[in-house]
Amino acid sequence: MRGAAAPCYKGQLTPISPELQARAARVKILLMDVDGVLCDKMYFMPDASGKVIEFKGFDAQDGIALQWCQWKGLRTGVISGRDSPSVVERARQCKMDYVYQGHIEKIPILEQIMADAKATYQDIAYIGDDLTDIVVMHRVGLGIAVANARPEVKGEAHYVTEARGGQGAVREVIEMILEARGQWREILDKYEVER
Repeated sequence: MRGAAAPCYKGQLTPISPELQARAARVKILLMDVDGVLCDKMYFMPDASGKVIEFKGFDAQDGIALQWCQWKGLRTGVISGRDSPSVVERARQCKMDYVYQGHIEKIPILEQIMADAKATYQDIAYIGDDLTDIVVMHRVGLGIAVANARPEVKGEAHYVTEARGGQGAVREVIEMILEARGQWREILDKYEVER
């Protein structure tokens, strides 16, 4: 990432750096791309009339983690280049605050969200996987690439997930952010997880 320290990875051999922890602690809004991040597959099937219907595969554990964000005051949202009714429904189920689809140019949307939330770039984390996501990652406080992201995207990220998009990457990021904000233990306590 331009003007930033070397990327920080969470892998088993490399602990999360103090810089990464500080960036995560400041996050108030978690935004993400959809295809390749929130879902890993798209299916297109014709209905009885021959109209093509799109289905997407979402990760169940990502879903509950997105709801935890709402409990803990962390806003969430998607910015996607494609339009899909399944994304609208998934966002509703996960209680997301922002749903923007059909926007390949993501910076104007990012600025709208910042204005609505009265937030700065440093208050935002963004998860992406492809080249269109890099411009957003260059602006936000915490830029994240999923494990299946393009190499160019990984090279610009502050953090690269161990999980692939649509297979728990969003959950991984949310756990990291809640831990950095001092709220992860509250989630574990709610579900009676022993220390």
